[in-house]
Amino acid sequence: MPEPIIGAPAPAFSLPATGKRTVELADLRGHAVVLYFYPKDNTPGCTQEGLDFQALSAEFAALGAVILGVSRDSVASHEKFRAKQGFSFDLLSDPQETACRAYDVIRKKNLYGKTVLGIERSTFLIDADGVLREAWRKVKVKDHAAAVLERLKAL
Repeated sequence: MPEPIIGAPAPAFSLPATGKRTVELADLRGHAVVLYFYPKDNTPGCTQEGLDFQALSAEFAALGAVILGVSRDSVASHEKFRAKQGFSFDLLSDPQETACRAYDVIRKKNLYGKTVLGIERSTFLIDADGVLREAWRKVKVKDHAAAVLERLKAL
């Protein structure tokens, strides 16, 4: 699937989420959306990334933004991860990789000398009208949440 285009409507999605609900991008119109894709619950980098977004969550909310984390983990795994880390935002489960493929984050990775397909840590900023405004690929966790917040302030 082609990479989503900055300035074009963000790819639609409807995914099961924590809190026993389904989250659809269309239902979030009127809010900016920070959609971050991460490889796996309860791993060091993914935990830190979530904690960094959580630390700034009040600032994102003050700007009208919704934070959503997405991985291929199950909703049950997400519920445990969210509770353990104290995340106030929802985590979305994408085991069929529908959103992952729509946002073109499934990449070949080298894992212990073996090539596997996995999620490339990526974040997308979608404006209140559903338009993709920024994409970060191959994200390095350190200072990333703060950079996303600064870009949101510039919208």
